[in-house]
Amino acid sequence: MGDEVRIYTRTLAEVTHRLPEVVEVVRGLPVRDVILDGETLALDEDGGPRPFQETMSRFGAEAEGTTLLHPWFFDVLHLDGRDLLDEPLATRIAELERIAPGHRIPGEITADVAVAERVSRDALAAGHEGVMVKAVESAYAAGRRGSNWIKVKPVLTYDLVVLACEWGSGRRTGMLSNLHLGALDPAGEFGPPGGYVMVGKTFKGLTDALLQWQTERFQELEVRRTAGTVWVEPVTVVEIAIDGVQQSPRYPGGIALRFARVKRYRDDKTAAEADTIQTLRGLLRT
Repeated sequence: MGDEVRIYTRTLAEVTHRLPEVVEVVRGLPVRDVILDGETLALDEDGGPRPFQETMSRFGAEAEGTTLLHPWFFDVLHLDGRDLLDEPLATRIAELERIAPGHRIPGEITADVAVAERVSRDALAAGHEGVMVKAVESAYAAGRRGSNWIKVKPVLTYDLVVLACEWGSGRRTGMLSNLHLGALDPAGEFGPPGGYVMVGKTFKGLTDALLQWQTERFQELEVRRTAGTVWVEPVTVVEIAIDGVQQSPRYPGGIALRFARVKRYRDDKTAAEADTIQTLRGLLRT
């Protein structure tokens, strides 16, 4: 209200002092009192989003950082004495466009599939991981998406090589479960030429039948083991679905898979035909 601005996370932790640039933007809006819902992003020189870790690093810093954050607002809950929570989304978007046109997250209201596909393509081309599809008549629902708010993003699949497998726990006790996944490094940029660079782990997507099969198969391919892990010959190719990659100092290639899950084993491919670490690194925005 007035010049007073407060910023909260989704868990209601106050972070106003960490985001002076957002405070400045909100103070410049033509309103007396307002409650906005949105997010902040670190942007590159072309206006695209920088890696998520950079935003979180800047957002989590107690002191003001050198990485500037840009606020994007996607909803308005209260405006100059008027509660908008039960108003349809179309009404709230119109008000948001009126008071903060330069900071409203891009989007269009449409029933045309071709337009929706274009918006999605534009978002992906700009470096975003997907889009949110919202029912235009929906009221505001805090803390949950439900059927009126649906996140839509592409699923990427890559063929990677199993380097090792960890023994499971709980209902998977006695089964080899968590896969260590490697990408081919043909030029030896991160290790021996033609070797495999670890890029992540996953135990998701495995059926009981696959668990049984890989437990037997990987013990046949065992080259060594530690207390919880069986290391195998790098000859087994598995198709992995991911939501993307992120920078990570944990692995030699400097990246880690995001939300990896098993699609199927590729008996039709050799390890020499696996996707490369360079291909995966190409998913990072520079």
